[in-house]
Amino acid sequence: MKRENRIRKNTEFKNIISKHHQIKSNEFVIYTNKNSVKKARVGVSVSSKIGNAVTRNKIKRQIKAMLKDLMKLDQNIDIVIIVRDGYKKNSYQKNFDSLKKLLEGLQ
Repeated sequence: MKRENRIRKNTEFKNIISKHHQIKSNEFVIYTNKNSVKKARVGVSVSSKIGNAVTRNKIKRQIKAMLKDLMKLDQNIDIVIIVRDGYKKNSYQKNFDSLKKLLEGLQ
């Protein structure tokens, strides 16, 4: 995912989460907000309760790979994906299907 399509600053994460537009599942909580830059921006957050740094980075890479297949980056939307503990219990395909279902619910 390109740098221009990522949310990196803590203040941006907090701003999007504070808007309370959310969708939940056992694996993810997704917060959304419209933006003014005509590009989709995505931020992924994985708690340290999920695992060590290696595990958290692996999960982030998997989610970014899922988003590459599922999303068009020409929308003007900000998305923050928070990973829940249920993610580790499922297979990659089940997590992919869950994320796909949630992103379809946004539209």
